[in-house]
Amino acid sequence: MKKTTIIITFILITTASALKAQILTPVHWSFAAKKISGNEAVVFFKATIDKGWHLYSQTVQEGGPVKTTFTFPADKDYLIVGKTMEPASITRFEKAFSINVNFFEHEVVFQQKIRMKAGKAIVKGTVEYMTCNDRKCLPPEDVSFSVAVR
Repeated sequence: MKKTTIIITFILITTASALKAQILTPVHWSFAAKKISGNEAVVFFKATIDKGWHLYSQTVQEGGPVKTTFTFPADKDYLIVGKTMEPASITRFEKAFSINVNFFEHEVVFQQKIRMKAGKAIVKGTVEYMTCNDRKCLPPEDVSFSVAVR
């Protein structure tokens, strides 16, 4: 009986590990913030992109892939100042969409300026993004973030 239980447990653990290994996550996010004055800060959203994959810009033509979008719910502790900024992107024609698309490879850092009402805040929200390589695209994904600004 003990041998059977051990064998079944081993099979379940091995199967679960194999299933988890099949989930592709070619974009890895990290978040940080830096105060630039007493009541202003910049929040940084860094995407590290696996080799061969690319992440789409916030500026994508209609009919193309899902663009990267940052969403910030209303909060009593801070205000969003302007739009989320991004560096210059790569532009290339993609057959899959039959249009030129803007994207990033390797790494990109987006920046959002905020104005705090009390000198500190926790900036929360989500980033929706889509990623592709030269053979396939993954479904759009949402990642939640929470960044303390002190």
